[in-house]
Amino acid sequence: MPRRSSIVKDEIGFAKSILDEIIEETENESTAELTRPEKNPAAVALGKLGGLRGGKARAAKLTPEERTAIAKKAAQSRWKSKV
Repeated sequence: MPRRSSIVKDEIGFAKSILDEIIEETENESTAELTRPEKNPAAVALGKLGGLRGGKARAAKLTPEERTAIAKKAAQSRWKSKV
């Protein structure tokens, strides 16, 4: 007949192994949710190219009156009283 202390150790070891498995599974699930899918390199390059052109291309299309209106609106927003 096994001693009582050996039975307790076996039960504790079994419980610990179950707990370790649960912790490992939850860690794997949480890291799977946090990983991002790979980006398409062609799409990244295209987006970056458009971002580099954007401001200059827009400014070239604006008339002087439109640029003045945009600048006035920006200045009003910048210097608006923050009460």
